[in-house]
Amino acid sequence: MMEAKHCNNFISYVNLEEHEMQNLSSDRCNTLYQNSIKLLPGEAVVTKVENVLMYEPIGESKQDISGMLLITNFKLSFVTIEDNIDDIQHQQNHLYGYTDTCLSNIDTVYLITGDKKKKLVPGAAVPSKVKGIFIVCKNLRTWSFSFEFSKIGDGKNIVNALLHHAFPTKHHLLFAYEYTEPYFSSVDKEVQLFRSVNDWHNELDRLCSKAVNIKKGWRISMANLQFAFCPTLSEFIVVPASVTDSQLVKVAQHFQGRRPPVWSWSNEHGAALVKMSELCADITERTQENIMLENIRKNHPKKLQPVIIELSKDIGVKAVASSFSKFVTLCSPDSVRQFVIQENNFYSSLESTKWLKYVSYCLEKSVEASEHLNNGIPVILQEGAGRDVCCIISSLVQLLLDPHFRTITGFQTLIQKEWVAAGHPFCDRLGHLKSDGLEKSPLLLLYLDCVWQLCQQFPTEFEFTETYLTTLWDAAHVSIFETFIFNCERDRFRAAIDQNTRLVLRSVWDWREQFSDQDIQLFHNPLFNPAVSQTSTTTSTSSRATFLKPLFGIPWLELWSQCYFRWIPHLVINNGGRSQIEMYARLLQNEVVQMQLDVNNTGSASPSVDKLSTCLLQMNINSFYPFSNKKSGNTVSTPIINTSFIMSDSMIDAQSVLTVPD
Repeated sequence: MMEAKHCNNFISYVNLEEHEMQNLSSDRCNTLYQNSIKLLPGEAVVTKVENVLMYEPIGESKQDISGMLLITNFKLSFVTIEDNIDDIQHQQNHLYGYTDTCLSNIDTVYLITGDKKKKLVPGAAVPSKVKGIFIVCKNLRTWSFSFEFSKIGDGKNIVNALLHHAFPTKHHLLFAYEYTEPYFSSVDKEVQLFRSVNDWHNELDRLCSKAVNIKKGWRISMANLQFAFCPTLSEFIVVPASVTDSQLVKVAQHFQGRRPPVWSWSNEHGAALVKMSELCADITERTQENIMLENIRKNHPKKLQPVIIELSKDIGVKAVASSFSKFVTLCSPDSVRQFVIQENNFYSSLESTKWLKYVSYCLEKSVEASEHLNNGIPVILQEGAGRDVCCIISSLVQLLLDPHFRTITGFQTLIQKEWVAAGHPFCDRLGHLKSDGLEKSPLLLLYLDCVWQLCQQFPTEFEFTETYLTTLWDAAHVSIFETFIFNCERDRFRAAIDQNTRLVLRSVWDWREQFSDQDIQLFHNPLFNPAVSQTSTTTSTSSRATFLKPLFGIPWLELWSQCYFRWIPHLVINNGGRSQIEMYARLLQNEVVQMQLDVNNTGSASPSVDKLSTCLLQMNINSFYPFSNKKSGNTVSTPIINTSFIMSDSMIDAQSVLTVPD
């Protein structure tokens, strides 16, 4: 594995009012380039420009940072030679530094001329003299660079390199195909990837612990081996046991994308959750659809008619894309003036984006489906080709009903089953390749936002934290991991065996490829009780006791500040925010364990809450930690991220103190 990247960044602050610039000598620039640029195996520098100014996001002052701007085939990188970058508290990624961004994360590039900005389109002509650029990333981070003190033509070279390499036209031009680092997977073996028939058997066996009728009514079909009849489904699909493979192939021809109804999950009542695409536009008779519906009905122990929830009427790929496009402007202002104007009308502007409306809609439909299932009634989710909103709702339903999926391992398994194996077109929706923009839509982010809302309403029910969810959104734009760069399993399979452009499949769930154990520990919710989850998982797949029923009305929803506003310095709360509460819980958790050890060793112990408070204040954690961009004289101390006990049996009783209901 690559060593963690240490960026020796930030060299000087320049007073633009006086137009002074610290000129770097050629030898010093060469030393800077040689010593500070960290390239991954297979990564190569495309172009570099010296004497570039990087502006602070919506900074009030005109003091900015000078350094070198580089474009490689993997990332945009800004390098300076300031020595105290380690005083900045932030998540450390092994693959890229704090002043870097992956090219696949870049969403829009603007040409800055005075107070105006012009969107640059890949393939369009670029002016010979470029004074400045403004970049908006898919994770809402913004970058602003000035080439005022660079050589004439340097700005144009940077822009041309960006437009060419950040918006590739072919899949094999993504950096995953160039990355030559040897890969030894350390992914948790309990994470099911659903690429083998055994993974599907394991999932059915897990759910059969109380619902013995599942395997009687459903079977694993191999009719789609080598993607014989449907290119976007997994090779193994679970279908009604009464439907033969030949019938399945015939039925598939009547549905959009050749995607017949497929099983997702069942509860202890025998009620199944099924995903189904709509009939092809040119098919008027519904005989084949009715045959499948009848087979699903017969699978139920009480032969109950399934409820069909249509998802295409009130939400769609284009609607979500349009909503998010408006929402981005609220989260990525390019100046203090724009920030202030938006702040004055923030809530009305937020309402006009409809982003929270779609979050509310997804939660509402998930609750509706969950209530039917919890009452023993089978549910069919129907949408277009069944590859977009279906993925969101089916995943949320299982989070509400099945405690197993609320663990980190279970959540990752859920995404593999309901998104990756189900053929969600990640490449199109995340915009990894140049397109007309009609297919790009952040459905995954909409889902993660819904999950975050659940975490806020049920803070002790989920093993993962909001930092995990935010990091997952960031990781979706790292063009090294195969999890989120393909449209379907067939494309993933073909890329892995293509001798001309053979790809090593690296799972994003192998978090140690990106982070240290200390960073990974921040993914774990200190208020989560593993004993409760393990008991629920082994004894019940769905019960009224474990059914989470969130409030889905817009007044009950919150804005995911850590994900959306972490790059805006004006909104940082120093020594405050949710992160303070979480950090205190971690410290308290460690203190409880230490007290237990003291009791075992000496027979007595005394709490030290004052010491915990003092320790927390000394750490100077702000509201967007660990995505901080503010300097601090302190670093995260060991007690917060002590991993020696976090999942041990000795912690079960200690954690119950933290998770006991009011």
